[in-house]
Amino acid sequence: MRIDLMAGASLSVAARAAPVEPHILVFDSGLGGLTVLEAVRRARPDARYVYAADDAAFPYGRLGEATLVARVLAVMERLIAVHHPDLVVIACNTASTLVLPALRQRFTTPFVGVVPPIKPAAETTRSGLVSLLATPGTVARSYTRDLIATYANTCRVALVGSPNLANYAEAELSGAPVPDTALAAEIAPCFVTAEDGRRTDVVCLACTHYPLLRARFERLAPWPVTWIDPAPAIARRVTQLLGSGPAGAEPGPVLAAFTGQSPALALRASLDARGVTEIGVEAMPVALQS
Repeated sequence: MRIDLMAGASLSVAARAAPVEPHILVFDSGLGGLTVLEAVRRARPDARYVYAADDAAFPYGRLGEATLVARVLAVMERLIAVHHPDLVVIACNTASTLVLPALRQRFTTPFVGVVPPIKPAAETTRSGLVSLLATPGTVARSYTRDLIATYANTCRVALVGSPNLANYAEAELSGAPVPDTALAAEIAPCFVTAEDGRRTDVVCLACTHYPLLRARFERLAPWPVTWIDPAPAIARRVTQLLGSGPAGAEPGPVLAAFTGQSPALALRASLDARGVTEIGVEAMPVALQS
């Protein structure tokens, strides 16, 4: 049975009184969730935000499934106890497709996850050739294949698992971008030409890190395609659950919490540009057994 990652919680949030100034926690293994944070802040600029990065365990793809579930539950236990969010956005495809059921069972706080954007891709494509650019873990998940069977069964979907792009995105934010040749090699399998001449015309960005590199993807692509970012859909789901908020509100500062170490100065500049002005460390080392 496919789990609805975009749902809020097993208990309907509509039954709760929506907070006037909601407190929203956006969580990722690293910095990819900043793309989701940006979209959600535009939708609810009046909310108070915490951006939590489990950088001590980044990247999640190197953790075994049982280790990853235990890790996210432990980190979330502390984050909820410290920050008391009204809603948590799991801005990570790997965690969403694997850990959300356990999170919803453990906590009463509503959770919204990230869905690989297969459905909008199938609705957008004209050629019928779609590529899903994701981490190897997301490509391997049965949830991803279930989405394709449900929403894109008339399309030819190329599953492209990149082992490097999340790290490349983190390097980009830290002021150390990788060469164009490295990025071009990672996205090259997304571009498929069929025997009848049809070509891929839609690429799903199924890792929240990847939109950080979108401008470079567009420049390096062998032909123009539509790049689909799941962040706007997540923002819409948040407003469905918490309401739209007052008109004309100005976004406030964001508190960031890292589980590993305080970010370097180059990264702090990128965070500051995204409204992250206060940074703390919730040190949580992890044994990275597979």
